Amino acid sequence: MYFLLKPILFQFDPEKVHYFVTRNLKRFNRFPGGAALSRAIWDVNDARLQREVFGLKFKNPVGLAAGFDKNAELMGEMANIGFGFVEIGTVTPLPQPGNPQPRMFRLPTDGALINRMGFNNFGVDVAAERIATFRKNAKGAQKNLIIGGNIGKNKVTPNEEAVNDYIKCFDRLFDVVDYFVVNVSSPNTPGLRELQEKEPLMHLLNTLQQRNSKNGISRPILLKIAPDLTDSQLDDIVDIVQQTGIAGIIATNTTISRDGLSAPTILKTEMGGLSGKPLTKRSTEVIAYLHKKSNGSFPIIGVGGIHSADDAVEKIKAGASLVQLYTGFIYEGPGLIGRINKKLLG
Repeated sequence: MYFLLKPILFQFDPEKVHYFVTRNLKRFNRFPGGAALSRAIWDVNDARLQREVFGLKFKNPVGLAAGFDKNAELMGEMANIGFGFVEIGTVTPLPQPGNPQPRMFRLPTDGALINRMGFNNFGVDVAAERIATFRKNAKGAQKNLIIGGNIGKNKVTPNEEAVNDYIKCFDRLFDVVDYFVVNVSSPNTPGLRELQEKEPLMHLLNTLQQRNSKNGISRPILLKIAPDLTDSQLDDIVDIVQQTGIAGIIATNTTISRDGLSAPTILKTEMGGLSGKPLTKRSTEVIAYLHKKSNGSFPIIGVGGIHSADDAVEKIKAGASLVQLYTGFIYEGPGLIGRINKKLLG
């Protein structure tokens, strides 16, 4: 069905289509029997798919990447179509509208997207309340859905004060999420990627680790990195993970590169992060490099250009413990989740 709708949907603005599709998905799941039908069509429920990574038990290794459910609105719906975990956000302490529209662009000939959303979200308080409500009302398999919280800083916050924004998000979400992702790699917040440098990043992660205990509970903290880092910068990332004791890495975020694109020049020159098929090879290379350099000493979640079951398997073979979808999910539809899980079952 998705491939019948896709040519129609792709005629309209990507951001408007996103809200149209997600609104109707929520309506469908509220309709009597809708949630059960979603699970029957899309969900692959097999104990052999279960994974235990950084102390958490995942129903399957295929997750929804941050950026799709920025405001924690779709957790149940995403679980019903087969995702093993959902990452909400990126959330910031205060609500912010993000960058001016249009701010998302399809590159169909490349199987890609360019976005410059700019951390548009309703703020961490809204996200925390929605996750708490979801947890309270969840039934059946949704009770055990793993939810990650992807956290960032507000655009108006200068880098020298950025740690305070991350602390606010961390403290507010601590009781409701299962793991955290520190996002310092989005290209769409001015100056944010400067926080990937070793000294400010060590300070940020050590600060969060010092707060990472409440009633004897700690949460896994992961770092999401850009695909544009050099090998020496990736070496620094390995050192940072080992020195700070964070749980692992998400590789990778979107790229600022435009190499090899076949899209019209007017699209290629749009500012923002590129995702999708052009990122497939590079994100897998980063996973493999980190896995080899660290001797597999920490888990990696692989994301970037997964448009097929084979793409996901390649990332797992390269060293990823789990994978996440975003652009591939948009281009290939919800059936991609099941195809990956079936491929993993052999």
